Amino acid sequence: MNAPITALRAKQLAVENLDVRRGPCRVVSDAGFTAPAGMVTALIGPNGAGKSTVLKAVLGLLPSTGRISLDGADLRRLPADRRARMIGYIPQRSQLSAALRVSEVVAMGRFAHVGPLGRLSATDAQAVEQALADADATHLATRAFCDLSAGEQQRVLVARALAGGSGVVLMDEPTAALDVGHVLAFEELLRQLADSGRIVVVVLHQLDEVRRVADRAVLFARGRVEAAGTIAEVLDAGHLRRVFGVEPVPGAGLGFRRVAAS
Repeated sequence: MNAPITALRAKQLAVENLDVRRGPCRVVSDAGFTAPAGMVTALIGPNGAGKSTVLKAVLGLLPSTGRISLDGADLRRLPADRRARMIGYIPQRSQLSAALRVSEVVAMGRFAHVGPLGRLSATDAQAVEQALADADATHLATRAFCDLSAGEQQRVLVARALAGGSGVVLMDEPTAALDVGHVLAFEELLRQLADSGRIVVVVLHQLDEVRRVADRAVLFARGRVEAAGTIAEVLDAGHLRRVFGVEPVPGAGLGFRRVAAS
Protein backbone atom coordinates (compact mmCIF):
# COMPACT_ATOMS: atom_id res chain seq x y z
CA MET A 1 0.00 0.00 0.00
CA ASN A 2 1.45 3.35 -1.03
CA ALA A 3 1.80 5.90 1.73
CA PRO A 4 -0.20 9.11 1.19
CA ILE A 5 1.93 12.01 0.04
CA THR A 6 1.54 15.75 -0.40
CA ALA A 7 3.11 17.14 -3.55
CA LEU A 8 4.26 20.35 -1.90
CA ARG A 9 6.32 18.21 0.47
CA ALA A 10 7.63 15.79 -2.13
CA LYS A 11 11.40 15.64 -2.24
CA GLN A 12 11.95 13.73 -5.48
CA LEU A 13 10.28 12.65 -8.69
CA ALA A 14 11.70 9.34 -9.94
CA VAL A 15 11.29 7.75 -13.38
CA GLU A 16 12.47 4.14 -13.65
CA ASN A 17 12.63 1.75 -16.61
CA LEU A 18 10.13 3.86 -18.55
CA ASP A 19 8.96 2.52 -21.91
CA VAL A 20 6.46 4.35 -24.12
CA ARG A 21 5.03 3.05 -27.38
CA ARG A 22 3.09 4.83 -30.06
CA GLY A 23 1.46 2.14 -32.14
CA PRO A 24 4.08 -0.47 -32.99
CA CYS A 25 6.98 1.93 -32.35
CA ARG A 26 8.80 2.20 -29.03
CA VAL A 27 9.57 5.91 -28.73
CA VAL A 28 11.06 5.83 -25.22
CA SER A 29 13.02 2.83 -24.00
CA ASP A 30 14.17 2.00 -20.46
CA ALA A 31 14.44 5.67 -19.46
CA GLY A 32 15.31 6.57 -15.90
CA PHE A 33 16.22 9.72 -13.97
CA THR A 34 15.45 11.61 -10.78
CA ALA A 35 14.39 15.23 -10.30
CA PRO A 36 14.97 16.60 -6.77
CA ALA A 37 12.96 19.35 -5.12
CA GLY A 38 14.58 22.76 -5.07
CA MET A 39 16.31 22.23 -8.41
CA VAL A 40 15.58 22.82 -12.08
CA THR A 41 16.01 19.57 -14.03
CA ALA A 42 16.30 20.08 -17.79
CA LEU A 43 15.40 17.39 -20.31
CA ILE A 44 17.56 17.96 -23.40
CA GLY A 45 18.32 16.23 -26.67
CA PRO A 46 17.71 16.48 -30.42
CA ASN A 47 14.22 16.78 -31.90
CA GLY A 48 12.35 13.50 -31.62
CA ALA A 49 14.58 12.19 -28.82
CA GLY A 50 11.62 11.51 -26.49
CA LYS A 51 11.69 14.47 -24.11
CA SER A 52 8.09 15.65 -24.51
CA THR A 53 6.88 12.05 -24.60
CA VAL A 54 8.41 11.48 -21.16
CA LEU A 55 6.59 14.51 -19.76
CA LYS A 56 3.27 13.23 -21.11
CA ALA A 57 3.92 9.80 -19.64
CA VAL A 58 4.57 11.35 -16.22
CA LEU A 59 1.30 13.26 -16.55
CA GLY A 60 -0.54 10.07 -17.44
CA LEU A 61 -1.45 11.39 -20.90
CA LEU A 62 0.34 8.52 -22.64
CA PRO A 63 0.29 4.84 -21.65
CA SER A 64 3.64 3.56 -20.46
CA THR A 65 5.36 0.82 -18.52
CA GLY A 66 7.97 1.19 -15.82
CA ARG A 67 7.60 3.20 -12.63
CA ILE A 68 6.92 6.89 -12.01
CA SER A 69 6.89 7.91 -8.37
CA LEU A 70 6.97 10.80 -5.93
CA ASP A 71 8.93 9.96 -2.80
CA GLY A 72 8.37 6.29 -3.54
CA ALA A 73 4.60 6.55 -4.09
CA ASP A 74 3.58 5.15 -7.50
CA LEU A 75 1.69 7.85 -9.41
CA ARG A 76 -0.12 5.28 -11.56
CA ARG A 77 -2.05 4.03 -8.54
CA LEU A 78 -3.50 7.45 -7.85
CA PRO A 79 -6.83 8.73 -9.23
CA ALA A 80 -6.49 11.20 -12.10
CA ASP A 81 -7.84 14.12 -10.05
CA ARG A 82 -5.31 13.54 -7.30
CA ARG A 83 -2.46 13.34 -9.79
CA ALA A 84 -3.72 16.61 -11.32
CA ARG A 85 -3.49 18.29 -7.92
CA MET A 86 0.07 17.08 -7.49
CA ILE A 87 1.51 17.95 -10.89
CA GLY A 88 1.16 21.19 -12.81
CA TYR A 89 1.84 21.26 -16.55
CA ILE A 90 2.79 24.15 -18.81
CA PRO A 91 2.65 23.27 -22.52
CA GLN A 92 4.81 24.88 -25.19
CA ARG A 93 1.85 26.91 -26.39
CA SER A 94 -1.71 27.36 -25.21
CA GLN A 95 -4.69 26.03 -27.15
CA LEU A 96 -7.01 28.53 -25.48
CA SER A 97 -8.99 30.57 -27.98
CA ALA A 98 -11.93 31.89 -25.93
CA ALA A 99 -11.68 35.48 -24.74
CA LEU A 100 -11.32 34.58 -21.08
CA ARG A 101 -9.92 36.94 -18.50
CA VAL A 102 -6.57 35.94 -17.05
CA SER A 103 -8.11 35.37 -13.62
CA GLU A 104 -10.57 32.90 -15.21
CA VAL A 105 -7.75 31.03 -16.95
CA VAL A 106 -5.82 30.71 -13.70
CA ALA A 107 -8.97 29.56 -11.87
CA MET A 108 -9.04 26.55 -14.22
CA GLY A 109 -6.12 25.26 -12.16
CA ARG A 110 -8.56 24.70 -9.27
CA PHE A 111 -10.85 22.33 -11.20
CA ALA A 112 -9.14 19.27 -9.73
CA HIS A 113 -10.28 20.56 -6.33
CA VAL A 114 -13.81 21.76 -7.07
CA GLY A 115 -14.75 19.79 -10.23
CA PRO A 116 -15.80 21.27 -13.59
CA LEU A 117 -19.23 22.35 -12.28
CA GLY A 118 -18.11 23.46 -8.85
CA ARG A 119 -18.00 27.02 -7.61
CA LEU A 120 -14.82 28.59 -6.33
CA SER A 121 -14.68 28.98 -2.58
CA ALA A 122 -12.83 31.70 -0.70
CA THR A 123 -9.92 29.25 -0.39
CA ASP A 124 -9.91 28.70 -4.15
CA ALA A 125 -9.99 32.43 -4.82
CA GLN A 126 -7.07 32.94 -2.45
CA ALA A 127 -5.12 30.20 -4.24
CA VAL A 128 -5.72 31.93 -7.59
CA GLU A 129 -4.56 35.25 -6.17
CA GLN A 130 -1.43 33.68 -4.71
CA ALA A 131 -0.63 31.84 -7.95
CA LEU A 132 -0.86 35.08 -9.92
CA ALA A 133 1.52 36.71 -7.45
CA ASP A 134 3.97 33.78 -7.56
CA ALA A 135 4.06 33.96 -11.37
CA ASP A 136 4.41 37.78 -11.31
CA ALA A 137 1.15 38.05 -13.25
CA THR A 138 -1.15 39.88 -10.81
CA HIS A 139 -1.13 42.96 -13.04
CA LEU A 140 -2.60 40.87 -15.88
CA ALA A 141 -5.57 39.50 -13.91
CA THR A 142 -8.31 41.52 -15.63
CA ARG A 143 -6.92 41.37 -19.16
CA ALA A 144 -8.10 38.99 -21.88
CA PHE A 145 -5.72 36.05 -22.20
CA CYS A 146 -5.81 36.15 -26.01
CA ASP A 147 -4.59 39.79 -25.98
CA LEU A 148 -1.39 38.97 -24.12
CA SER A 149 2.09 38.59 -25.57
CA ALA A 150 3.64 35.12 -25.73
CA GLY A 151 5.73 35.85 -22.64
CA GLU A 152 2.74 37.08 -20.68
CA GLN A 153 0.69 34.05 -21.69
CA GLN A 154 3.41 31.72 -20.45
CA ARG A 155 3.37 33.41 -17.05
CA VAL A 156 -0.40 32.96 -16.89
CA LEU A 157 -0.06 29.27 -17.74
CA VAL A 158 2.47 28.93 -14.94
CA ALA A 159 0.01 30.62 -12.59
CA ARG A 160 -2.73 28.20 -13.70
CA ALA A 161 -0.45 25.27 -12.85
CA LEU A 162 0.46 26.76 -9.47
CA ALA A 163 -3.17 27.48 -8.57
CA GLY A 164 -3.77 23.78 -8.03
CA GLY A 165 -1.18 23.72 -5.27
CA SER A 166 1.17 21.58 -7.33
CA GLY A 167 4.57 20.89 -5.87
CA VAL A 168 5.75 19.42 -9.17
CA VAL A 169 5.87 21.63 -12.26
CA LEU A 170 6.49 20.17 -15.73
CA MET A 171 7.17 22.48 -18.68
CA ASP A 172 7.52 21.63 -22.37
CA GLU A 173 9.79 24.14 -24.14
CA PRO A 174 8.24 27.13 -22.34
CA THR A 175 10.67 29.65 -23.87
CA ALA A 176 10.45 28.44 -27.49
CA ALA A 177 8.27 31.34 -28.71
CA LEU A 178 9.76 34.07 -26.52
CA ASP A 179 12.10 36.90 -27.42
CA VAL A 180 15.36 37.24 -25.53
CA GLY A 181 13.98 39.62 -22.89
CA HIS A 182 11.06 37.36 -22.06
CA VAL A 183 13.37 34.33 -22.06
CA LEU A 184 15.59 35.89 -19.40
CA ALA A 185 12.57 36.91 -17.32
CA PHE A 186 11.12 33.43 -17.59
CA GLU A 187 14.43 31.90 -16.52
CA GLU A 188 14.22 33.99 -13.36
CA LEU A 189 10.74 32.61 -12.75
CA LEU A 190 12.01 29.04 -13.16
CA ARG A 191 14.66 29.74 -10.57
CA GLN A 192 12.09 31.18 -8.16
CA LEU A 193 9.86 28.13 -8.53
CA ALA A 194 12.75 25.81 -7.70
CA ASP A 195 13.93 27.98 -4.83
CA SER A 196 10.42 27.74 -3.34
CA GLY A 197 11.02 24.00 -2.89
CA ARG A 198 9.13 22.74 -5.92
CA ILE A 199 10.27 20.02 -8.27
CA VAL A 200 10.78 21.68 -11.66
CA VAL A 201 11.29 19.60 -14.81
CA VAL A 202 11.57 21.51 -18.08
CA VAL A 203 12.23 20.53 -21.69
CA LEU A 204 14.79 22.93 -23.19
CA HIS A 205 16.46 23.09 -26.58
CA GLN A 206 19.11 25.79 -26.21
CA LEU A 207 22.23 24.52 -24.45
CA ASP A 208 23.26 27.99 -23.32
CA GLU A 209 19.85 28.33 -21.66
CA VAL A 210 20.37 24.99 -19.92
CA ARG A 211 23.65 26.24 -18.51
CA ARG A 212 22.06 29.46 -17.27
CA VAL A 213 18.99 28.09 -15.54
CA ALA A 214 19.27 24.36 -14.78
CA ASP A 215 20.91 22.55 -11.88
CA ARG A 216 20.67 19.09 -13.42
CA ALA A 217 20.08 17.71 -16.90
CA VAL A 218 18.94 14.50 -18.56
CA LEU A 219 20.25 13.97 -22.08
CA PHE A 220 18.03 11.95 -24.43
CA ALA A 221 18.91 10.47 -27.82
CA ARG A 222 16.73 8.10 -29.86
CA GLY A 223 14.38 7.55 -26.93
CA ARG A 224 17.08 6.58 -24.44
CA VAL A 225 18.84 8.43 -21.64
CA GLU A 226 22.44 9.00 -22.69
CA ALA A 227 23.50 10.87 -19.55
CA ALA A 228 21.97 12.30 -16.37
CA GLY A 229 23.50 14.33 -13.60
CA THR A 230 24.87 17.79 -12.95
CA ILE A 231 25.16 20.29 -15.79
CA ALA A 232 28.94 19.81 -15.89
CA GLU A 233 28.54 16.04 -16.12
CA VAL A 234 25.87 16.06 -18.84
CA LEU A 235 27.22 18.91 -20.97
CA ASP A 236 30.52 17.07 -21.20
CA ALA A 237 32.30 17.51 -24.53
CA GLY A 238 32.08 13.80 -25.28
CA HIS A 239 28.30 13.66 -24.77
CA LEU A 240 27.78 16.81 -26.85
CA ARG A 241 29.87 15.54 -29.75
CA ARG A 242 28.13 12.18 -29.79
CA VAL A 243 24.53 13.42 -29.48
CA PHE A 244 24.50 16.92 -30.98
CA GLY A 245 27.64 17.03 -33.12
CA VAL A 246 28.86 20.13 -31.27
CA GLU A 247 31.51 20.96 -28.71
CA PRO A 248 32.11 23.84 -26.27
CA VAL A 249 34.22 26.70 -27.56
CA PRO A 250 37.23 27.11 -25.22
CA GLY A 251 37.10 30.45 -23.41
CA ALA A 252 33.75 31.39 -24.95
CA GLY A 253 31.63 30.93 -21.83
CA LEU A 254 28.34 29.58 -23.16
CA GLY A 255 29.47 29.17 -26.76
CA PHE A 256 29.33 25.98 -28.83
CA ARG A 257 30.55 25.08 -32.33
CA ARG A 258 29.77 22.31 -34.75
CA VAL A 259 32.19 19.40 -34.95
CA ALA A 260 33.52 18.74 -38.42
CA ALA A 261 32.32 15.45 -39.86
CA SER A 262 35.07 12.85 -39.94
